[in-house]
Amino acid sequence: MLNLPTVRPHTSVILAMTADGKISDVSRSGVTFGSSVDYQHLEERVAEADGVLMGGTTLRSGETAMRVQSSEWLTARTEAGKTPQPVQIVCSASGEIDPDLRFFRQPIPRWLLTTSKGGQRWQRGSGFERVLTLGTAEEGVDFTAAFRELRGLGIERLAVLGGGTLIASLFELGLVDEVWLTVCAYIFGGSQAPTPVDGLGFTRDRAPRLRLLDVRQVQDEVFLHYQVWHKDDCQETR
Repeated sequence: MLNLPTVRPHTSVILAMTADGKISDVSRSGVTFGSSVDYQHLEERVAEADGVLMGGTTLRSGETAMRVQSSEWLTARTEAGKTPQPVQIVCSASGEIDPDLRFFRQPIPRWLLTTSKGGQRWQRGSGFERVLTLGTAEEGVDFTAAFRELRGLGIERLAVLGGGTLIASLFELGLVDEVWLTVCAYIFGGSQAPTPVDGLGFTRDRAPRLRLLDVRQVQDEVFLHYQVWHKDDCQETR
């Protein structure tokens, strides 16, 4: 059992990638490529969460949120005293999200994590039940403060579904606790195709370290579960 942080949500990154490490094709079309087994795996992880976080670009490319639909997991959430659906949290510093996206017609609770400027366009709208403004247009979203606020609002477990720039920021700040990664039998290629962790990257001495907890193969897909080592978890081994 992984310990849950007390000042922020326990944060899980959940992604599928190709065998060459891409989470979308070079056109960033948002095309899905995981199997039905991977979809069930993703739904289970989402069902375990109190909140689901995704970047604005990820929402724009897919247009919808990943919600719980299986009767098994809906029942499990009810028995655990949870709402039928986890809160769907969109992170967008600009707040520029098309209100006509199918996302806004889904039967889910919706929150927006943005900056003070990005939140202005939604203060009078009804698209989001809650707008969290933490950060400035110049510096972007203050994720450390945002995660503290999410924990105070009852989000104990947070599932992050992309994209690579958002996940890079969370790794940079030490806010990721575990990674669920499905390796799918495709090669997308392309130096501009997005990867699970984009951003500026890490040098070897600053790279986040992972501990493999579980590996499972189902036909041509491999399911990996990692724990992220934080400074207090262990000492460097050589």
